[in-house]
Amino acid sequence: MARELKEVQGIIFKRQKFHEADLLAKIVTQKNGIITMIARGALRPKSKLGASLLNFSYGTYVIYSSGQGLSNLRTYKNVKQFDGIFNDLTKNAYASFILDLADHAFIEYQNIGKYYDLLFYALQKIDAGTDPEMITQMVQMQLLAAYGVAPELRHCVICGKEQGEFDYSIKQGGILCSQHFYVDSARLHLLPKETAILRTIALLPFERLGTVKINSATKKATRKAIDRIYQETIDLNLKTKKFLDELNLSM
Repeated sequence: MARELKEVQGIIFKRQKFHEADLLAKIVTQKNGIITMIARGALRPKSKLGASLLNFSYGTYVIYSSGQGLSNLRTYKNVKQFDGIFNDLTKNAYASFILDLADHAFIEYQNIGKYYDLLFYALQKIDAGTDPEMITQMVQMQLLAAYGVAPELRHCVICGKEQGEFDYSIKQGGILCSQHFYVDSARLHLLPKETAILRTIALLPFERLGTVKINSATKKATRKAIDRIYQETIDLNLKTKKFLDELNLSM
């Protein structure tokens, strides 16, 4: 495929040294998915490219690309940074996990559509001080569809009932109404409020979610539930998740 010069808008979320003075950086973009760029000479003292590739920077990057493999970063413009995330360890840990989760949900150059807006919204909210735990849980629930394992949360998977008390069944792939709890003895045994939180953060359009305020016990329960859903349906082993869990234990 012929290489061409193009502008992409996106968020930098990983970078590493490559050879003597080059940098490799991953960027999640609006229309071109996740791209790995090489910035030649970015680590040299006089280079301006390195500053544009700090994690949680976002803006327009001009790349030379064939639509596969490494793209070459030529220049950039209007690059800003989520300073609140970059300078705060806890916010940084949550944001890194969110972007790592997205990185594993898509192949490079795959158009990620609405999920770019979801990620950008999440980073904006975390940067501004919204509870990063709830924002992360929201992203986790909404990214399940990107992994091909979207649960049925609108109604009971057995009878279609939409209102009442529900619990989550990993085996059945969604919620069960109280009349059908017997179908899965290994259901998550969540309180009705906890199941309601999972349904809300998964189903409501992200721009309408605002600030979700719940107590620490409920938040812990929904976190454990989401962790189980991921472990038993996707089985990821992300370093960013391990670090986040260790950070939460120490807090």
